[in-house]
Amino acid sequence: MAVQRGKAKSSAKGSVRMDDAKSVVREAREIELAAAMIRLGARLQVLLTETGLSRERLSRLYREIRQESPPKGMLPFSVDWHMTWLPNIHSSVFYNIYQFMAGDAGLRGPVALVEAYRGYQDLMGEEGTPEQGLVLSFTRAWMMVRFFEADMLQMFRCNSCGGQFVHHAHEPAETFVCGLCRLPPRAGKRLSATRGAKRRQA
Repeated sequence: MAVQRGKAKSSAKGSVRMDDAKSVVREAREIELAAAMIRLGARLQVLLTETGLSRERLSRLYREIRQESPPKGMLPFSVDWHMTWLPNIHSSVFYNIYQFMAGDAGLRGPVALVEAYRGYQDLMGEEGTPEQGLVLSFTRAWMMVRFFEADMLQMFRCNSCGGQFVHHAHEPAETFVCGLCRLPPRAGKRLSATRGAKRRQA
């Protein structure tokens, strides 16, 4: 009987140690994920939603990585922002990459978001400026994914080029033409100004 009790206590202690080890590994992964999102520009609200870390822990990690306090204020909650010409192009590029990461690549949740945004950075990095960064911020990209999950946005196929573009959900798609195939009047001037500024900076 005493031997059985000893075995039971030993088994319980081993189970506790295993749970502690799993907890440490889980926390390390969450810290690594939070650090990656901070480097990509995530706001504190995003970090709180996507990890199980405390606000204090995340704020400390943010200051350590960015050398500044987390910015305050509301998140950019605007579906219509993604419909304007240049943001729509960048949003569409990002979401096409995100769909691949969450589908063919088999990634899930914030990991798919992080890898998709890195792919967007690699592809569209030349379109950003040192002062303003890329058109689509990480926090806006995160918010856009939530808009898709809430069925507020969906992808439309352009009837001219066949590309997939972000658009308001539940609108007629039969005659949809993207902003690249139907450029707005000032689009060319804006692109030229951006490229000229980059040449001057170089």
